[in-house]
Order: sequence, then structure tokens, then C-alpha cells
Amino acid sequence: MTEIAKTATTKTATTKPDAVTLAAPEFLSVGSDARRIALRRTPGRATDEAPGVLWCGGYLSDMRGTKAERLAQWGAASGRPVVRFDYSGHGESEGAFIDGTISRWAQEALAVFDSETEGPQVVVGSSMGGWIALLLARALAARGDSARLAGLVLIAPAPDFSEELMWKVMTPEIRAEIEEKGVWYRASDYGEPTPITRAFIEDGRRNLVLGAPFAVGCPVRILQGVADEVVPWQHAMKLVTCLAEDDVVITLVKDGDHRLSREEDIARIIEAVAAVG
Repeated sequence: MTEIAKTATTKTATTKPDAVTLAAPEFLSVGSDARRIALRRTPGRATDEAPGVLWCGGYLSDMRGTKAERLAQWGAASGRPVVRFDYSGHGESEGAFIDGTISRWAQEALAVFDSETEGPQVVVGSSMGGWIALLLARALAARGDSARLAGLVLIAPAPDFSEELMWKVMTPEIRAEIEEKGVWYRASDYGEPTPITRAFIEDGRRNLVLGAPFAVGCPVRILQGVADEVVPWQHAMKLVTCLAEDDVVITLVKDGDHRLSREEDIARIIEAVAAVG
């Protein structure tokens, strides 16, 4: 089902910023290299009526972003446990970004899910985090643990973006540099150039999810800005067609950009998380 969102007027519950946002992170060792993954938790108990929440952030994003902070504040105010973390090479976690791959970051998400959550969970994935959330659902299904998923809330989801939104739009010269040198540095408006490695591209191909229909076994709610210049809304519609067996609702925000971090956008995200659980 597709919805066209109008301006939201619902107010979201918040706590004082220092109650949630200033807490020091905890760390979880993940993988054979025992990389230390930074995470934060709000207290609470997950139930069938009020599942816990796991936040999976985007590419080059961290758990101190506006949406993640506001979701954590809502969890603290409503008694819902919210766990958020930084992928290796991001935010407060250890590791170098250049070593990152989709498999590596998905492994970290699953490790945090297993170690830091109990009971039913709503997994919220933003941009690349939407891809990570889908891989998490796939991993849980493979081991017969799908009942732990109360739902997925995907914000401007970017599954397969390394192939569809990177590799396929790169010039032949950039592709050749990646293949021959193993890395190409993309200029950034926010700091140092971003390394895009051959290992990242090749690993992304081993994790593609949009090639054929698949089921995640839980309700899925997608929020997508029509004015998104990073992940086009048509990309989200490809995902909808692949989730034919699931309860899927996509909300298109006509004037929404990729961030979807305005007050009305955050209200929609929190409403989706509360409703799907």
C-alpha cells in the first residue's frame, strides 16, 4: 500500500537532552579481530505490546544523528528500550572506514541485536541501515529466529546501493581506478574524501537483495522522500515489489529529502515505530 503524506502535526515525546544524549557509550567486541563497537541503550522492557527498538544508521552516519537521538529520547520517555550503535569506522566505534564492507557492518548489527536486545524488536534502518536491517532479517530467518522481529521501519532505504547507486553510475575511468588500484576517493562536502574500495563493491554484490522476491516475515513500514536526491523514491518502490508476501506500507513524503529529519518527519518515524509494534 502506498500513502502520500501530508504535513504531520503530531507532537513527539522527548526528554531533556542530557538524559539520553550525553551518556557515555558502552562497547561490544565483534568479530575475530575483536573490534570495539560503540553503543547506547535506553532502559526499558520489550513486550509484545511495546517491542524494543534497534537503530541501524546510514552510510557515514552515526548514532548521534538527529533521528537516532530523538528516537532514543522517545524510548526513554515511553519506557521502550532503544539500542543504537555505530558501525566500525563510524562515530565512536573503533576501526578504519576504509576497511568497511556491508558484510562487516551487517555482522556488527546482528552481534548488537543478539547481545543487547531481548524479546520482540522493531528494527529501524535509515538509508544504508535499511539494507542492513533486511540482511539482519534474513540472518534471523536463516536460523529460525524470525519471531524476534516485530517489524521493520525503513527510512529512505538504500538496499544494493553500492551496485545500483554507486557502481552503475560511475564513469569508466572511476571504475577502472577502483579495479586497478583497489580504491577511489570520492570528494566530500563535509571533510576528507570518502574511500570507495574494490572490496566494498565486490562484497556488496554478495549481499544484493533486490534481484528476486523475498519475505522478511513481519510488517514493513517505509518512509521515503519524493525530493530525495541521494536515494530516488523509485528505488524504494523496487524494494516494495520484492516484499510481495509481507505487510508493507510505503509513505511518500512529497517534499521530503533524504534526511527526513524535520519535526514532521521525525513524528512520522516515531508514529510508524509505535504502530508497527
